[in-house]
Amino acid sequence: MSDQEKFAFLTGVRRLWVVGSVHGERARLAALHDVLWPKLEAGDRLVYLGNVLGRGEEVAGTLDELLAFRCGVMALEPAEAQHVVVLRGSQEEMWQKLLQIQFATDPRGVLEWMLQQGLAATLDAYGSSAAEARQKVGGGTLGLSRWTQGLRAAMQARPGHVAFMGGLRRACAVTGEGPPSAEAPAGLLCVNAGLDASRPLDSQKDSFWWSSGRFGPLEAAYAGFARVVRGFAKDHPGLQVEAFTATVDAGCGFGGPLLAACFAPDGRLLDRLEA
Repeated sequence: MSDQEKFAFLTGVRRLWVVGSVHGERARLAALHDVLWPKLEAGDRLVYLGNVLGRGEEVAGTLDELLAFRCGVMALEPAEAQHVVVLRGSQEEMWQKLLQIQFATDPRGVLEWMLQQGLAATLDAYGSSAAEARQKVGGGTLGLSRWTQGLRAAMQARPGHVAFMGGLRRACAVTGEGPPSAEAPAGLLCVNAGLDASRPLDSQKDSFWWSSGRFGPLEAAYAGFARVVRGFAKDHPGLQVEAFTATVDAGCGFGGPLLAACFAPDGRLLDRLEA
């Protein structure tokens, strides 16, 4: 897989809007979109920081809402360049693994762990349930394969959902209109939950969605980026801006609101929204 397939690169950005973890809360996402829409201007770009799926009661509707809004944003400023990026979060990673669970060495153990992380809501969204999943993992590889094929078919029945999963990116690098300089550093790096600062960008593997506890305030800029922005943290601190990092997560899907923030490519916080 090439870097272009793993990572998104947004260049010539004037302002970057980022949306924290949604976790299947369609109503909150729709409300956030309502207040975000009139604020969008030419040169703005939008990144959803992962965990669109999971936990909430309207997972499929949340994807429909995101896809519809993405079409609207693209229509505002038609161009070949990418305007909207969606990152892979832990929920999307687990869903992809679930669709291949027949190949797991311990499918029952894997399933139970995923259910503890909130994946049952996505099962419900595509016509299954936690109870059915538990039954299938005890029924042999053939039955499990047929069940995951049924889940894929349910996704295919929702326009755009399969393409959505195929278009997810592991991280997104954002730069402004001019070349980097001391006054305007290399830009922003958007991730789901964190990263391993000791590794280069192309060696992070699954650190992007499983490194929440090790993110912390970085002591120096990572890979020359002015700021690393993430959309999920286990403690859901709200909008938290440190010297070289920012967290945009107030606990949507855990009883808290959904947050969005606007950054300049040099890392400055320009605006915040809540729904």
